[in-house]
Amino acid sequence: MEPHVYVPRLLTDAAMREVRKIGLPVVVGGEDPPERAALLRDAAGAAAVVCTLTERIDAEFLDAAGPQLKVVANTAVGYDNIDVAAATERGVRVTNTPGVLDGATADLTMGLILATARRVLDGDRLLRERKPWVWGPRMLLGLDVSAGTTLGIVGYGRIGRAVAKRARAFDMKIVATPSRSAPPDDDVEFLELPELLERSDVVTLHCPLTERTRHLIDAAALRRMKPTAILINTARGGIVDEDALVEALRSGTIAAAGLDVFEDEPRVDPRLLELPNTVLTPHLGSAGVATRERMCRLSVANAAAVLAGEEPPTPVN
Repeated sequence: MEPHVYVPRLLTDAAMREVRKIGLPVVVGGEDPPERAALLRDAAGAAAVVCTLTERIDAEFLDAAGPQLKVVANTAVGYDNIDVAAATERGVRVTNTPGVLDGATADLTMGLILATARRVLDGDRLLRERKPWVWGPRMLLGLDVSAGTTLGIVGYGRIGRAVAKRARAFDMKIVATPSRSAPPDDDVEFLELPELLERSDVVTLHCPLTERTRHLIDAAALRRMKPTAILINTARGGIVDEDALVEALRSGTIAAAGLDVFEDEPRVDPRLLELPNTVLTPHLGSAGVATRERMCRLSVANAAAVLAGEEPPTPVN
């Protein structure tokens, strides 16, 4: 098969124009993730793959693509969908798209914090159900975000720091897990995870999903949190043990959760859907028009650089 660029899922229009400028034939899928058989079939003979987090790039995929494959460009910051070791073993470069979505993800994180703390969806449902209501001193009380609450940031990287920047505008006290890459911040207190969980009114997750962080927030971690605390996750669903989270939300171990990612995504645990103390969104962290454009174009630029024999802008391996 003639070498080609394989794009399993349709990118933005501008990014697709950039793909075609590479000069190789382009095999492109639709808006939905391809079935596994189609993914392996269309990868065969590819010189470059510009994929998204929904495609599992493992040894089977790499072997199906063939030895001419030079680069897998992931249109995401995280790359837990890619077996980087298997790619490296085969001489395949892996890239991602860090930096360009920090602000958008931090914006959504603050949106989830505010919506959950101030019970925005509860109020919305009350009105849509057309139930009689009148303002009262005890009506739909929530957490005062700007009343000296403590925000615990688990993963103080680029996105974590962008969240901290926004939280400062709400006068939140900021604590975070230690980070070797983070510059010193005078107003951030770095704590190990157990103490951070105990002291925080809101805990927000911004660490990558690895074997070390899978189920980092389990039943024991949730028990360390305040019964009035809120958990926010815009990172990866697997960082949270959803069975434990459902039980914690049901029992009042914690007060609420705002989730943009899920352990078995795109499936959402139906128990979470039934809980009134959750705010749930379908992986919208980077879903700004300009942000998605930058992500897709950076991913294509990574692929084009490797095919041209150059160092890609944002390499993983």
